[in-house]
Amino acid sequence: MKSLAILGFSVVLGLAGTTAIAQDSPVGPESRGEYVARAANCVACHTLPDGPALAGGLEMATPLGNIYATNITPDKETGIGNYTLADFDASVRQGVAKDGHRLYPAMPYPSYAKITDEDIAAMYDYFMNSVPAVNYSPPENKIPWPLNIRWPLAVWNILFFDDDVYEADESQSDAWNRGAYLVQGLGHCGACHTPRGLAFNEQGYDEDDSEFLAGAFLDNWYASDLTQSNRAGLGRWSKEDVATYLKTGRNIHSTAFGTMDEVIINSTQFLTDDDNDAMATYLVSLSAANDDGDYVYDDSTYALLRSTERRSESGALLFMQQCESCHVDSGNGYPPYMPPMAGNPPVMDPDPASLINIVLNGSSRLVVDGTPDAYRMPGYRTILSDQQIADIVTFVRQGWGNNASVVATADVAALRDLTDLAADRMPVLRMK
Repeated sequence: MKSLAILGFSVVLGLAGTTAIAQDSPVGPESRGEYVARAANCVACHTLPDGPALAGGLEMATPLGNIYATNITPDKETGIGNYTLADFDASVRQGVAKDGHRLYPAMPYPSYAKITDEDIAAMYDYFMNSVPAVNYSPPENKIPWPLNIRWPLAVWNILFFDDDVYEADESQSDAWNRGAYLVQGLGHCGACHTPRGLAFNEQGYDEDDSEFLAGAFLDNWYASDLTQSNRAGLGRWSKEDVATYLKTGRNIHSTAFGTMDEVIINSTQFLTDDDNDAMATYLVSLSAANDDGDYVYDDSTYALLRSTERRSESGALLFMQQCESCHVDSGNGYPPYMPPMAGNPPVMDPDPASLINIVLNGSSRLVVDGTPDAYRMPGYRTILSDQQIADIVTFVRQGWGNNASVVATADVAALRDLTDLAADRMPVLRMK
């Protein structure tokens, strides 16, 4: 089951071409429409593992109850085979299905509203003419009455939904505008990385909003700050670092984990270098959302781990026993394959959920260029106690100048109950 903590928003990145910025969307080995759909990562939410592509059925946990992704193949009985372009457009950009019922914002239409007419048409053409039809009806949603009543979504839309298509900022470069379009629109990075209000609305949708991409807790992970915050954000990453991460899931600072693996595996690795570079151009332009100070490496942790005193401190001893061989006593790891602990932004997140989760459950395998990753993080939930994991995570968050908050045993126990070991593999979900 794919658990989605805030009204079912999933962690996906993507892109689409926009004639306001470039006359043609990039076209590689796929058609324009397939490129848009691949980049939008439709397959991640609308495909069961090892099931027919885009046939739906994936279970998603929301605060209201569990829902199931719909069949978006062109089957006329169970899919979208009877949708006109106008019907498809209304679903994707307005959140209204063909029969008139409103979609839950598990379909991120508040971001998709920015997509251009040309990209909607290209995607529609792909779904109708290239995707194999699959006759399959997903299970009924499990949201109890009266929470399953959908008309309040119309009120939510009035309060929080802006249906304007992206407009280029003429004061910025073409690359910046392209990146802004991708990040804000089909990429809908903000659906996971932007804090939410009491009505589960994103607290910002573009760079004019101070909380846009400032980081947020989601699905038992903490989606990191993507602004220029120095410690837990991208303030120390170059544009090339960001583009490399989007293409490969790795760079000298960090490695993809959690649901971000799906983004790399199914989406951003397939994008052109120009598009990944455009997103990076936009992201590194964002002002810091959090004044979290400067990161300065502290070698006292290295000295501790090199001395006999390490045996007197639980977290240090456990790190030496379980983590040092990959992440090394200097905390610098062996990037890009074994990430550093020193100065790694997710290590310094204000919420330790991601670090706890990955120590408990390990990581899925990144599959880039068809090759599974050989350096997967193991899970320790069957090896270490809650107290031991809290000690390790606290040691890492406070070592090498990270200076992040202490982790309580109760924090680990709570995530142990809510999560499972990561899958041994994360297959590339082909759309054909």
